Amino acid sequence: MATNDTQNPETDGLHHVASADELEEGERIIADVEGREVAVFNSNGDLYALSNYCPHQGGPACEGLLSGTLEVDEDEDLVWSCEDEIVACPWHGWEFDVTDGRHTASDKYRLPTYDVREIDGELYVGL
Repeated sequence: MATNDTQNPETDGLHHVASADELEEGERIIADVEGREVAVFNSNGDLYALSNYCPHQGGPACEGLLSGTLEVDEDEDLVWSCEDEIVACPWHGWEFDVTDGRHTASDKYRLPTYDVREIDGELYVGL
């Protein structure tokens, strides 16, 4: 369970999630932060934190396949992009961008995002 680290002023208001060495590139950690499931992703060396609650039917949005997506380039060719930046809810396949929480097909839906920091080799999330 994530806890608030009150020993270090740098971590005031933040909740400990895990040791940074537990989160390899292209992986995620799901943690309970004050009763909320939060997923912390290491996507291409950058850290992102999202709510693990799918707006479609309440599924575990961040526990599905982490991959990329197809996009149309300037020559109107389909190209693979956003590797390790797109997560699909395992219940019904709704896809979200882990870098900003947005649904890949509709601007009406978005997963809440949270501040995530690495401090002294530990990962912290701010709600």
